[in-house]
Amino acid sequence: MEGSRPTLIVVSGPPGAGKTTLAHRLARRIGCPAVCRDEIKEGMVLATPDFVASERDELTLRTLPTFFSALRLLLEAGVTTVAEAAFQDRIWRPNLQPLADVSNIRVVQCVVDEAVTRERVRLRAESESTRRAHADSLAHRLMGAGFVRLSLDVPSIEVDTTDGYVPGLEAIASFALGRTASLGRASSACQHAPEPPVSAE
Repeated sequence: MEGSRPTLIVVSGPPGAGKTTLAHRLARRIGCPAVCRDEIKEGMVLATPDFVASERDELTLRTLPTFFSALRLLLEAGVTTVAEAAFQDRIWRPNLQPLADVSNIRVVQCVVDEAVTRERVRLRAESESTRRAHADSLAHRLMGAGFVRLSLDVPSIEVDTTDGYVPGLEAIASFALGRTASLGRASSACQHAPEPPVSAE
């Protein structure tokens, strides 16, 4: 790890990019917790049986501060943490930047073919009951050119999640632990790790 501070490993990308699956795999590989924005909201929905998701519903507004409060609590306790969410630049960067005071931030940017994201979002909406917490009908707004990736002056790596992970999980973990520098889009020669064709977000 870099210095004596914990590392905040940010997993970012558009809907259907497989961020949640990667975040949990990466956290298990490293040996640290994963805090996922959608899972926090899904937990809130369990206590709100009549909830109906919309673009700016009450639970969505509560989820953002809860997510960042949980991250700060862990980081201030010295806990290296994987944080997963879309992390659209305009909305998320102002909340993320202050955490640089208590951690070393490293960004894992998921990229994926847009047709793949659309199919994954469609299939998970049909098969995963937890998706009632989210307004998936609006997910298309964050696909393709609609997704503005996080812009921070921190180390970053680009991971193609269209079919597995390129580069592979070991390379991603090495980057997350500060053993390798920033990497752009990886070539097909990089390690390729198999992954289920449809990933949770």
